[in-house]
Amino acid sequence: MYQDLNRSQSSNISVKEIWNSVLKKLNAEYGNEVFNSWIKNIAIKNLDEDILYFTVPTRFIRDWITSHYLDKIIFFLNQENPQIKRVKINIDNSLTANVSNVDNSINGSNFNKNLSFTNNFRDDWPLDERFTFEKFIVGPTNELAFASAKRLCTEEPYDFNPLFIYGGVGLGKTHLLHAIAWEITKNASNKKVLYLSAERFMFQFIKSLRQKDTMSFKQKFRSVDVLILDDIQFMIGKVSTQEEFFHTFNSLLDMNKKIIISGDRSPNDLGSFDERMKSRLSGGLVVDILPADFELRLTIIKNKYFDLKNKNKNTYDLDENILEFLAKTITSNVRELEGALNKVFTFSNILGKKIDIELTKSVLKDLLKSSNRRITIDEIQNKVSGYYNIKLDDLISSRRIRSFARPRQVAMYLSKKLTTRSLPEIGRKFGGRDHTTVIHAVKKIEELKESHPKFDEDINLITQMITSV
Repeated sequence: MYQDLNRSQSSNISVKEIWNSVLKKLNAEYGNEVFNSWIKNIAIKNLDEDILYFTVPTRFIRDWITSHYLDKIIFFLNQENPQIKRVKINIDNSLTANVSNVDNSINGSNFNKNLSFTNNFRDDWPLDERFTFEKFIVGPTNELAFASAKRLCTEEPYDFNPLFIYGGVGLGKTHLLHAIAWEITKNASNKKVLYLSAERFMFQFIKSLRQKDTMSFKQKFRSVDVLILDDIQFMIGKVSTQEEFFHTFNSLLDMNKKIIISGDRSPNDLGSFDERMKSRLSGGLVVDILPADFELRLTIIKNKYFDLKNKNKNTYDLDENILEFLAKTITSNVRELEGALNKVFTFSNILGKKIDIELTKSVLKDLLKSSNRRITIDEIQNKVSGYYNIKLDDLISSRRIRSFARPRQVAMYLSKKLTTRSLPEIGRKFGGRDHTTVIHAVKKIEELKESHPKFDEDINLITQMITSV
């Protein structure tokens, strides 16, 4: 027989009153911390025959309560009303974590203290007000990533989750992630949006382990509507952090929450990253941001220059040919391009005069030397063979003995990292090998760098030898 929150079958005591009595016993049994974190999330629904129905906000909360506290809940309920034999807990995503229909006097002023959100953001990682969609310059090399990010911020249906954005340093990944957070906040003020770096996620996880408070950590990350994680490659080699993120990711995915992640490489190229996690990341929409072409670089630097002019009155103008020179010469990434403009702009103001192309070249001579230098695979092969004291012919030969194979993998790895050559091109330079051999070499070296500090030092030293010429 169905019964709402009115009278129980055997007495004049309401079901809600019975539940409040049970809550007091549970609070006394487990203490305020467990009560605030878990039991307070339970909302009473109705009594039907001998089954009492509850709801909770997430599957994770339901599973945790079921495995840790359900027996004691049934025991106390049976004390209050022997006819209540069973309990069923359903999920209601419309509920807010830590808010339930219980008497606030049970736990006084601490009732909503634990794990509460302040508006949309927690203060894990501040958002940059400059990084909005309006200030993101769109071009052929980033338009798909931009459009995908914008789509996630609307109420229109989307059939991809997560969104994974990857690309090199200084190409605009972080800008897009901040823009997503700002836009969702503007369009849906009730959404809980959490943005942080992978490094910060790892730090907070380790902190929770040290403080023996992993449950608060889990609840915090699994009760958001939107999780935005920057630079996931920093989790490579961190097995326990990857495991925790894997479960957090699955929990949010099951609840159809939005997940946006960035990295410096595609999911399949994340080296020794957990294979299950790589599969999950690849299952959404994976988009890359390529280095900006000349037209995009010029547009970006012009916009940056106008911003500098607006913030700094009574400054000397830079001729457009200087801006074009910077856009043509500095092609590595946008961050380096903007840094060059800042240096030229500041130098002009310090001198108190306009500067020409020749003076610009002088001001940026170190940066231009680096930008103009083009490292070749031949150069890498020579440096690596010299470092390991083997013949160049042995380095590119088909011989598989360890003393040749490992330096060969190092040279392939550095060829991938320090040149713009494609994988097939690199393979051909190493005795006509297949591109899959190059991929295997890159992954192997990344794994060794993470697990062997001395080997990592060797790679860094060889890299310096190559790039400092």
